[in-house]
Amino acid sequence: MSTDNFEHEFFGIGIQNGKTPENLGVLWRTAQNLGASFIFTIGNRYAKQASDTHHAVKAMPYFHYETFDAFYDNLPKGAMLVGVEMKEGAVDLETFEHPRRCVYLLGAEDHGLSNKACEKSHHLVRFKSVKSLNVAVAGSIVMYDRNLSKPRLR
Repeated sequence: MSTDNFEHEFFGIGIQNGKTPENLGVLWRTAQNLGASFIFTIGNRYAKQASDTHHAVKAMPYFHYETFDAFYDNLPKGAMLVGVEMKEGAVDLETFEHPRRCVYLLGAEDHGLSNKACEKSHHLVRFKSVKSLNVAVAGSIVMYDRNLSKPRLR
């Protein structure tokens, strides 16, 4: 596959109302290793995580938004919002064509994404699992899947 198809790509990843700083640290470390352009939190904020052993928060832009609306108002121009949620109508990750420019949004394990986040997402993706996954694991799988040689949405 020609690399021309992947020009001008970027992605960011973040969590809405994350519950534990440990999950964020693991997600940030994976995001740094798998090529994320930026990381973010919505709602709950954790400045420093011991599990972020590579100090991703210092190595890439980190944004915090108090509300979903503040986050949504600041989506990068041309980026699609991809919600990760176990919802009817969501596309299975295995068949999902990742947008070239997008922002992945994960919710906390116990509540998932807010209804507003699901409604505003350009795409919803899900895993073929009976129960929800740990948020750091889910985000890591999404980023790994993005790095596979799969077709991209424009």
